[in-house]
Amino acid sequence: MPVPLPDEGEETCDRHRSAMQDQVALAEIELCGELMIAASAAEGPLSAARIDEVLGGAPGGGREEGPRPARRAE
Repeated sequence: MPVPLPDEGEETCDRHRSAMQDQVALAEIELCGELMIAASAAEGPLSAARIDEVLGGAPGGGREEGPRPARRAE
């Protein structure tokens, strides 16, 4: 049974989706790089406030509710 070929609209949509995914991936890589640079320049672990500053986001990621990170036992 032959496989139906996608119509031009579907192909354009797939290319657009792929380009958007590429842009998101590149933005994530850039943010990760910024965090690595900040971490390598810091004398200790980055505070949540410093991470927010590096990422350019609001403290807590703008979340009103959500899971809290687990605390390490000292």
